[in-house]
Amino acid sequence: MNQKHRILIFIVAYNAEKTIRNVLMRIPSDLLDQYETEVLIIDDKSYDDTVLRCFSAIKSSQIKFKTHVLINPENQGYGGNQKIGYQFAIERDFDCVALLHGDGQYDPKCLLDLIKPVINGEADAVFGSRMLTTFGALKGGMPLYKYAGNKILTFFQNFVLKTSLSEFHSGYRVYSIKALKQIPFHLNTCSFHFDTEIIIQLLFFGFRIAERPIPTFYGDEISYVNGLRYAFDVVITTIKARVQHLGVFYERKFDISTRHSCSRQYEDKLDMESPSQRTLNRIPHSSKVLDLRCGSGALLKELSKKSCRVCGVDNVSPREEDKLTFPFYQCDLNYEGLPINPGDYDFILMHDLIEHLAKPETFLENIYFACRFSPDSKIIASTANIAFFPIRIMLLLGQFNYGKRGILDMTHTRLFTFKTFKRLFEQGGFDVIHMEGIPAPITLALGANQISEWITAVNSWLIYLSRSLFSYQIYLVAKPKRSLMLLLKEARDKGDERKC
Repeated sequence: MNQKHRILIFIVAYNAEKTIRNVLMRIPSDLLDQYETEVLIIDDKSYDDTVLRCFSAIKSSQIKFKTHVLINPENQGYGGNQKIGYQFAIERDFDCVALLHGDGQYDPKCLLDLIKPVINGEADAVFGSRMLTTFGALKGGMPLYKYAGNKILTFFQNFVLKTSLSEFHSGYRVYSIKALKQIPFHLNTCSFHFDTEIIIQLLFFGFRIAERPIPTFYGDEISYVNGLRYAFDVVITTIKARVQHLGVFYERKFDISTRHSCSRQYEDKLDMESPSQRTLNRIPHSSKVLDLRCGSGALLKELSKKSCRVCGVDNVSPREEDKLTFPFYQCDLNYEGLPINPGDYDFILMHDLIEHLAKPETFLENIYFACRFSPDSKIIASTANIAFFPIRIMLLLGQFNYGKRGILDMTHTRLFTFKTFKRLFEQGGFDVIHMEGIPAPITLALGANQISEWITAVNSWLIYLSRSLFSYQIYLVAKPKRSLMLLLKEARDKGDERKC
C-alpha cells in the first residue's frame, strides 16, 4: 500500500477571535481520505481571544485533524509568521504546505483543488486567484479601489518580471516543501510584501507556478495592511529584483541559482546595444579574429558569416549545445600562457575580460610582446564603468554592494573609469585610438519592447553629454605601439650597417 502524502494546513492568525473557529470547521474532512493531514495555527501575539477560540474548537471534538497551536512571544509580522510556519513544515518533513488566513477571507473548501497540482507533480506552487473569474472579486465584495489596485500592480509586475499571472496578491497558496527548501525565504521581509518576494524567488529559480480560481469573501474583518505602503513596497521590490540582473542593485534573497543555470554568466548580446554588437559591426570581412573570452561563441559564429577566420579561448569548455565550428582552446588566462600567438590575428577581443584578471598589467604586457612585430593588430576591449551614475548615487548613500554580475560583480578584481582603463592600455604599450560608452542593457531587465528602446535611446543621448557619468560599459580600441625591436629592424632594413 502506498504511503499517503503528508499535507500541512498552515493558518496565520492575528486578532481573529471572530473567524478562526469557522475557518477550522470548514476545512474539508475529505483531505484525510487522500492525505495524511495536519493543521498548524500560529498566533502572532494577538491581543484578543484568538488562542482561546482555537483551543475551544479543538476540545469540542469537531476538528478531526491533528492540530498544533503555536504562539509567537513577540509579533513577527505577516511575513515573519509565514517563515516560522514554513520552517515547521520543513522540519516535520511534510510534502506540501497550504497557507490559509485566520480571518476567513479564503474558503478552505478549495484546498483539495489547490493541493492536487503540487502532489501530482504538475506544479511547485499553486495560487488561488480571485481574478481568473471575470469580475468575480467585485461580486464577492472586494472594494473597487482594492480591485483596481490589484489589477494595476499585477499588470506592472507581469510586465517587469515577464510573467502572466492573473494575480500576485492572493494569500491563498500551496507550496511544495522541496521548492521551499531551495529558496532563501528566511531572508524575506517580515511585512506584507513577503508574498511578492517569495513569488520572485520561485520565478528566478524556475519553479512552476499554477493558478486555480477561488471565490472572494469580504466581510467585517479588520485589514492591517496600509495599502499605499504595500503598493510602494511591491513596486520597489519588483524593480530591484529585476534590475539586479544589470548589476546595479543587489539583494542576497534574489541571488537564486536556477536549475537551468550554466557555468557561464556572460553571454554575447548581439540583439541589443552591447560591446559584442559594436564589435560585430566594426570588424570588416575576411579578418582574422581571436576572442580571449568567447563564452558561447555566438559572436565568433556571426563573424564567421563575414568570412572571418576566428579562434576562441575561454577558461570554461564549450557546452554541447554551443556546437562550435571554429578552433577553441580552454585556458585559464590568469595562470596559463596563451596557447596561440595573438600576433597572428588582425583583431584580439577582450570583452569583459580585463576586470577578472589578477594581474591585468602583466597580461597586457604579454599581449604587447606577442604583437611586437604586428603593429597592425588591434585590441578591442570592454569593461564595466564604475563611475556609472547609479553606482555614484549608491556610494553617496553608503552602499557599495557586490553581486553575481554587472558592474560590481563579485568576481571582478579591478574596477575602471574611462581614464584608468585608457591608462592601463597606454602603460601596457598600446595607443588607444577609440573609446566610447555603452548604455545599460535595459532590454535584459524589461525585455525587447518600446519602453526599453526608449530608455536605451535616452541613455545613449546622455552618454553623448557625459560618457563618464552615463555609460554602463567602456568600449576601447587600441593598437600596439611600434616596439623598439620593430623600429630597429626597420632602420636596419633601410640603412646599411657597413662602416662608413
